[in-house]
Amino acid sequence: MTKPHRKSDPRLAGTAGDTTDGEGPVRQCAVTRERLAQTEMVRFVLSPDMVVTPDINSKLPGRGVWVKADRQTIELAATKGAFARGFKMQVKVPDGLVDQVEGLLLKRCQSVLGMAKKAGGVILGYDQVKDALRNRTHGILLEASDGAEDGRNKVYFLAKALYSSVNVAGALTSAELGMAFGRERVIHGLVRKGAIAKTWTLAYRRLTGFREAPELNWFKDQDRS
Repeated sequence: MTKPHRKSDPRLAGTAGDTTDGEGPVRQCAVTRERLAQTEMVRFVLSPDMVVTPDINSKLPGRGVWVKADRQTIELAATKGAFARGFKMQVKVPDGLVDQVEGLLLKRCQSVLGMAKKAGGVILGYDQVKDALRNRTHGILLEASDGAEDGRNKVYFLAKALYSSVNVAGALTSAELGMAFGRERVIHGLVRKGAIAKTWTLAYRRLTGFREAPELNWFKDQDRS
């Protein structure tokens, strides 16, 4: 599994003048002891049979243990006894917990995109996205991780020519994006600026703690030229 990228970069959705610092309640990570916003963490609860269970939406009842939303940190929590210490009892840590969390965070991202579609807050398709950019529609570009480089670059550099900053989210495959929108595959999309875009940004940031954010490297050489 490729090590996730959490560096600040204007191409990572939400990092251009939009951070989660200071937003919402703050919790302490059971592993690193950092105090972070809940939006940067994953809450865990215990099932009735004492199995550690991810609570992605932070709504399940009972005592919660908070861990930084990062693959390596949750792996440490699972293997170094952090959950037992946090819950103050012996617990069962299921095999594949980290992959389970990633899958749930992906579903959260897809759910937000589905809400954006229902609210008319998303534009899909190569030509449609380019037309929207030319019409000064601002937002977050969605680019499938397995999409063609040529098409991706054309959309990005059109946006860059029109706006001072461009946010791109590229960690989802075309099939994963398609599932969010009820299609077989989606390569290009645009989430319109607004409340849903902010919700998407927070969901996407957590997902990129578990998988590569390829947009951090896609345009480096072209940006330097």
